[in-house]
Amino acid sequence: MEPSPGVFVSSISAEDWTDDPDVPGTQMHELMHVDGIWAGMTRILSIDGPLSWTPDQRETVHVLEGSVRIEVEGRPPIELGPGDLASFPAGVPMTWHVSTPFRELWFMA
Repeated sequence: MEPSPGVFVSSISAEDWTDDPDVPGTQMHELMHVDGIWAGMTRILSIDGPLSWTPDQRETVHVLEGSVRIEVEGRPPIELGPGDLASFPAGVPMTWHVSTPFRELWFMA
């Protein structure tokens, strides 16, 4: 929601979710997508196997619910759970092994 120009407001208990066209099997709640900055949340209620993801921009995530093991080629896996933050460079292919239900807050710039 944009209550005034350039000010965006939402809640982690948002009810407005849409299928994410970039990550099949997930849903997203977009807070804003303005001036090269994109922010929102992803939720995964059930999943059949790992997810492949390569961000186009630097992506920073904050896990709100569930957990994930992220594999990045040539690097040790990363384990994240509720409250954890991580930031990934653009163009790095990753494989996400998600425990559901899963929710994350993300920012891309």
